[in-house]
Amino acid sequence: MDETLANIAGFLGMACIIFAYAYSTKLDQPNPFVQHGVNLAGAGLLTISLLYNLNPASLALEFFWAAIAIWGLAKAFRARNTKS
Repeated sequence: MDETLANIAGFLGMACIIFAYAYSTKLDQPNPFVQHGVNLAGAGLLTISLLYNLNPASLALEFFWAAIAIWGLAKAFRARNTKS
């Protein structure tokens, strides 16, 4: 992967995370699948960028961001299954 593609992935990841934050702030009852799914996609894209342009602190942040998003998705799946 070249630097341009890594930067594009990083900017797309940043846009995902900003969208998810705005989405959860705007709505009283945001859909957790949208909120956490978009956050997970953003963390993944930013990780791609960070693997090319290594920044250890930011890479650690994205690891935790992704882990929290996965936790949120797991909670949403469990809640959906108990409602059925």
